[in-house]
Amino acid sequence: MTDMDTIRQPPRRRITDDDLCQLGRDVIELEAASILALRQRIDHVFARACRALLDCPGRVIVTGMGKSGHIGGKIAATLASTGTPAFFVHPGEASHGDLGMITRADVVLALSNSGETREITILLPLIKRLDVPLIALTGKPSSTIARAATVHIDISVTEEACPLGLAPTSSTTATLAMGDALAIALLEARGFTREDFARSHPGGSLGRRLLLRIEDVMHVGERIPRVAPRTMLSHALVEMTNKGLGMTTVVDAENQVLGIFTDGDLRRALDHQVDVHTTRMGEIMTPGARTIHAHSLAAEALQLMERHKINALLVVDNDNRLIGALNMHDLLQSGVV
Repeated sequence: MTDMDTIRQPPRRRITDDDLCQLGRDVIELEAASILALRQRIDHVFARACRALLDCPGRVIVTGMGKSGHIGGKIAATLASTGTPAFFVHPGEASHGDLGMITRADVVLALSNSGETREITILLPLIKRLDVPLIALTGKPSSTIARAATVHIDISVTEEACPLGLAPTSSTTATLAMGDALAIALLEARGFTREDFARSHPGGSLGRRLLLRIEDVMHVGERIPRVAPRTMLSHALVEMTNKGLGMTTVVDAENQVLGIFTDGDLRRALDHQVDVHTTRMGEIMTPGARTIHAHSLAAEALQLMERHKINALLVVDNDNRLIGALNMHDLLQSGVV
């Protein structure tokens, strides 16, 4: 950099923290206004787009270039996770072979703020030849892509949040919001449920809460702490220690649940100076323990524990025979909590 270059550069004004915060607020307010302006465009055209997507027997192919492409990837992911099969195709790759991913059963959802994105306009004759419905989201209703579309949704904004008017900001936010509006409208129209969502998100926390069952997390067989009613408290304490669930079940000869004895019960017994060597479990157990069935959801176990302020549950069959046990730690490990 020469001395002359230094002279020509305007001096930078000092930006305070308050200035930075105000700049951030201005962006949020401007983009929020851009989204609110879209409400007037949720009309019969929007409904036509929804109908085309609902009637699609194949998949929704979302395409867009640059920043619109990034937004398109998110819209495709949202559609796919809410009951509308969809995936993103890069328009530049589509003209070099990936167009083969599009079949006559599909619908193309094209995103372009200018409506003149070259990589997409090149594909228009090929989309028309396939006789595939084209839904376009552009900021220019008179653009090439808008005029070629089966349905065009106007996502234009009055001003970008970027003060230079160069970086896509308000326009990409508006596109994303309209994509979400389409996805959620379709979700409701399809009767998509929380359980449907969980099935497409088995690794997520919601999926675990809605799909995981007691039988998937409970302790079974020799891992279940259990003693007979005539067992001495001292022996029951050994069973509790070995099994590590903070309690032991008390069952009869038929393995039917008679009661439960927990760490809390032990503390209360010691407060009353109970002799651990002469006291039998039938004398100090808590009868009528809370139970649940193996096919119940793990989330139900969590609700039951929270409602009754307990840390362990016994799992029984239809004849009240003990078949498993679990505690709050098991639910924490499984991700239900």
